[in-house]
Amino acid sequence: MSIQGASVTVEDLTVAYERHPAIHHIAGRFAAGSLTAIVGPNGAGKSTLVKAIAGTVRPAGGRIRRDPAGPASLAYLPQQSEIERSFPITVLDTVMLGAWRRIGWHGAAGPDEMEAALAALEAVGLEHFEQRGVSTLSAGQFQRVLFARLMVQNAPLILLDEPFTALDTKTTRDLLGLVERWHGEGRTIIAVLHDFDQVRAHFPDSLLLARELVAWGRTADVMAPDNLIAARRISEAWDENALACHAAAGAERLRA
Repeated sequence: MSIQGASVTVEDLTVAYERHPAIHHIAGRFAAGSLTAIVGPNGAGKSTLVKAIAGTVRPAGGRIRRDPAGPASLAYLPQQSEIERSFPITVLDTVMLGAWRRIGWHGAAGPDEMEAALAALEAVGLEHFEQRGVSTLSAGQFQRVLFARLMVQNAPLILLDEPFTALDTKTTRDLLGLVERWHGEGRTIIAVLHDFDQVRAHFPDSLLLARELVAWGRTADVMAPDNLIAARRISEAWDENALACHAAAGAERLRA
């Protein structure tokens, strides 16, 4: 299977929460078909950048351009802690939700969608789990379900926010295999990660953040010791009480 990946261009991007900058004047481009890890110290703005690309947070300054644009071009997996699991829904129905952008909320899933969902569950090792409730699953099983839903979405751009946190070794290995498979199909993949060994082994490109951009490019260059030291130094020196830059403050005044 081959697919044309999406490109993402970030232009002087600032995102602020209550006028405090979370990321500040980020600029660069994720090439179509690239596989990029977003790394940096805790509180560096990694998840904020992914949310801005996904469109779930609004920039205070700058902009993001996706090509192709539109909701169907994007599949976004937030952190597990942000996903409600108590809702009474089966594994199969959860995976089928990946098709809603194609069939609409009022459309009926047909044989093609059912076949895609069952194939996705088999790909993540959860065949015969179709009628299990998601609330009964372990963290690793639930993450496999969410990866299956991403497969059904079939998007050229995939965003993953800490997709392997608190997972067992086998689940992490299996899901990394899926990420590499998607990359091989030509999709663009951007993932927030904490495990530097994982990044070096599986992600050709990296973006190092410390609320501002420290380095962006080939992983071997980005993860150089000098860059990691600089990121830590910038993060430790950041003033939590600093007001957002003029662009962010101006955007807030316009929204007021």
